[in-house]
Amino acid sequence: MKIAILPGDGIGTEIVAQAVRVMDALGLPFETEHALVGGAAYEAHGHPLPAATLALAQSADAVLFGAVGDWKYDTLERALRPEQAILGLRKNLGLFANFRPALCYEQLTDASSLKPELVAGLDILIIRELTGDIYFGQPRGRRESPDGAFAGAEEAFDTMRYSRPEIERIAHVAFQAARQRGKRLTSVDKANVLETFQFWRDIVTEVHAQYPDVELDHMYVDNAAMQLVRAPKRFDVIVTGNMFGDILSDEAAMLTGSIGMLPSASLNASGKGLYEPSHGSAPDIAGKNLANPLATILSVAMMLRFSLHRPDAADRIEAAVRSVLAAGLRTADIWSGGTQKVGTREMGDAVVSALQGRTAKTTIG
Repeated sequence: MKIAILPGDGIGTEIVAQAVRVMDALGLPFETEHALVGGAAYEAHGHPLPAATLALAQSADAVLFGAVGDWKYDTLERALRPEQAILGLRKNLGLFANFRPALCYEQLTDASSLKPELVAGLDILIIRELTGDIYFGQPRGRRESPDGAFAGAEEAFDTMRYSRPEIERIAHVAFQAARQRGKRLTSVDKANVLETFQFWRDIVTEVHAQYPDVELDHMYVDNAAMQLVRAPKRFDVIVTGNMFGDILSDEAAMLTGSIGMLPSASLNASGKGLYEPSHGSAPDIAGKNLANPLATILSVAMMLRFSLHRPDAADRIEAAVRSVLAAGLRTADIWSGGTQKVGTREMGDAVVSALQGRTAKTTIG
C-alpha cells in the first residue's frame, strides 16, 4: 500500500504528522513517501505542483493531503498560487467525486452552532462533483498583471459548464452511495435560474430510473442552505455541483461542531483517492500546536475504506476517535463539553493510545 504524503502549508504539516503516527500505529505494511506541494513547493521549486510531486501522486495507491495556502502568496499570478496544486491534482488524477461526511458525534452535540436536538444523531453525506462547473469552465475574461491584479479591466467572467457524462457519472456514484445508506438522495441545483442546472436536474432524473429503490428529491441550493440549519436531519445523501458543494459542505461542517472534524475523500473512476481534511491551512495558528488533527486522522480512515480495502482498520481508527472524545479530550475548536483541553500533538497521542488499547490519560498525563 503505497501512500503519497503531501503535507502542504500552514497547519498541514502538523495535522498530517499526527495522521501518519496513527497510520504507523496500525501496524500495516504501508510504504510512504513525502513530497512538497503548495506554497512550500513554490518556495523550493518555483511551482505549487512540481512534476516530481505529481508523478508520486500518480504512482501511489492513495494520497494523503494536508492543506495549502498562505496570505503571503496572494500577490502571485494565479497559476503559481498554492491552491492551484489541489486543482491540478484533481484534474490529473481524474478525481471527480468528493465525499464529505458530516457526522455529529454524540459527545460534540454541544459544540454545534445549532441546538443539540437538531444535530443529535446527524449523519449526512455530501457528494460534490469535483472537476466541472464554474471552477473549470472558460476562465476569467480579463488580463492579469504579474501581481494578479485586475490590470484596469472593466469586467470579469467565468463560465459554468457541465457535460452529460460528467453529470451521469456523479449521479451514479450518488445513487450507489444512497443505496448503501438510507436510500434517500437529494440533488441540489439552481434549475429555476441556470440552464446548466436544469440540464443537471434532467439528467439526474434520467439516471434515477436505474435506481427505483432510492427516493430522489430535487432542491434549489438556497433552500438547501436554509434546510441544513433548519432541519438538517431531513437529509441523508446530497449530490450537487462543484461550487454549490464547496459552499454547502462547509456549512454542514459547523453542524458537527467544527470543520476540524470533517474528513473528505476525492475519488476517481477506479477508486483511487486523495484524502484530506475539509478545512484549510489556517496560517494564523500554524506552528502553535492548536490545530485539530481529527479531520485528517478520519481522512485516513476513509482512505483505508475506499482505496486500500481495509475497512477493519478504518473501523479501528473511528472507534479510537470516539473513545478519545468520550474521554473528554478536546482541541480548542471543539472545547464545549470537554474536560481536558489538548493541542495537536496531544490529540494525536490520545488517538494512538486508544488504538493501542491504552487510555488517553496515560499518554497526556
